[in-house]
Amino acid sequence: MFAKAFRVKSNTAIKGSDRRKLRADVTAVFPTLGTDQVSELIPGKEELNIVRLYAHRGDAVTVYVSGGNPILFELEKNLYPTVYTLWSYPDLLPTFTTWPLVLEKLVGGADLMLPGLVVPPAGLPQVQKGDLCAIALVGNRAPVAIGVAAMSTAEMLTSGLKGRGFSVLHTYQDHLWRSGEKSSPPSIAPLALDPPDPCEEKGSVQANAALQGDMRHLTLEGEEEEVGEVQQRCAEKSLSEAAEDPNVGGLNPDPTDGKTLQEQMDELLERCFLHALKCRLKKADLPLLTSTLLGSHMFSCCPEGRQLDVKKSSYKKLSKFLQHMQQEQIIQVKELSQGVESIVAVDWKHPRKGSILEGGEVRTIVISYAKKHDLVDADNKNLVKLDPILCDCILEKNEQHTVMKLPWDSLLSRCLEKLQPAYQVTFPGQEPIVKKGKICPIDITLAQRASNKKVTVVRNLEAYGLDPYSVAAILQQRCQASTTVTPAPGAKDSLQVQIQGNQVHHLGRLLLDEYQLPRKYIQGLEKAPKPGKKK
Repeated sequence: MFAKAFRVKSNTAIKGSDRRKLRADVTAVFPTLGTDQVSELIPGKEELNIVRLYAHRGDAVTVYVSGGNPILFELEKNLYPTVYTLWSYPDLLPTFTTWPLVLEKLVGGADLMLPGLVVPPAGLPQVQKGDLCAIALVGNRAPVAIGVAAMSTAEMLTSGLKGRGFSVLHTYQDHLWRSGEKSSPPSIAPLALDPPDPCEEKGSVQANAALQGDMRHLTLEGEEEEVGEVQQRCAEKSLSEAAEDPNVGGLNPDPTDGKTLQEQMDELLERCFLHALKCRLKKADLPLLTSTLLGSHMFSCCPEGRQLDVKKSSYKKLSKFLQHMQQEQIIQVKELSQGVESIVAVDWKHPRKGSILEGGEVRTIVISYAKKHDLVDADNKNLVKLDPILCDCILEKNEQHTVMKLPWDSLLSRCLEKLQPAYQVTFPGQEPIVKKGKICPIDITLAQRASNKKVTVVRNLEAYGLDPYSVAAILQQRCQASTTVTPAPGAKDSLQVQIQGNQVHHLGRLLLDEYQLPRKYIQGLEKAPKPGKKK
């Protein structure tokens, strides 16, 4: 991507809110970094600049520069570390190893082919297609490039280490590296290795031989068939071990919650999908290839310790899952070019499944979020530090730069205030009815008519599942008074019941004793006539 010179559009100092958001993004994307390491990478007071540039192919890239060195860059809303950052944190990404002769090709813009890999005695790191990886050279653990895996580790082994392994994004000695202090990679000793597995040792021989064949036009006569057979057995062994491992995919093999592994994967798939739509995509990103949605967005939304695998879900294929999401009217998918599907529209206001929460559930979610992201103040456990997400959710615009912490009770009350109210009404033998907004009480009033006669008026019966015509018929019989049902003024599709005279006492007995409605949902019962007083 940076093999050729790029064009700088702007270079500005970062704002305080953007610095805080960047820290949160780094913590989310690279969970292995501790709080101190994130603070070290994104310092609180030292100069930090945002450089917006266009790569030679036209890609819009945002680069974060600290101390004169580019430390991170953002492409299509994905955050990547530079080699300068990886030299300080060499274990940040899974690292694959190649030969020094290959580096020149990578700097020139080439992708890393699988024959160029060196398989260590401990085996290749376990990654999935689309995972971000580091690339180092033999004898030195300091990364010299970063790239995205073109296939999973299991697929690499199955292919016999043939084909394209990684799409390289950035390398030591490219133009992004040149924009910094142009330092050389530090010398970082390789990790201590486990005793070599004979099968994997042969795999290393094959990788070395393949590289030599590509780079120096050499062949290994008499050994080619043997190495191929050994490598095939290695792949079969790796795949069979994976198949026998009940924890593959990060799912719970013991469905103590009553859910099968497939049901768990279905939930994880939908969760990652909705998270990607909510937090990572914007209208400007559309149309978006469905493969890009999965590889660049959904995988990165997968919770720590879980592994998203569409094949283990009931859908089996991404296209089938997205078809279901289209039927739910969340997205619109079209085939813009032959055989290639893209998401062309998203209903951003679509009500999300499971979005109705009780107050206790909101409290549990907020507390869990604060603890998971280490937001509880270390000096005062009654205070919660506000990260960018909480700031956006609960702070007013004029508070964004002044309010850094809130007490628990204030945080929870603000969260509840920001949520749209809803209510649920349950009738015997029927499914609960959930509606948005606040439920209005049954309203009982007394009105004076032109003939100077009083009438009792009752509204909002429908909200509680009561038929106004049925209520009118019952009251007419019990009160021995005329009743009428008319449209309620100022209320759409709502009716009101009028009963001649002050019939609040009869109405109260009907609603409280027979229909057993809670008194707090009935307004106007105090208007009943006092004993001995004429109606």
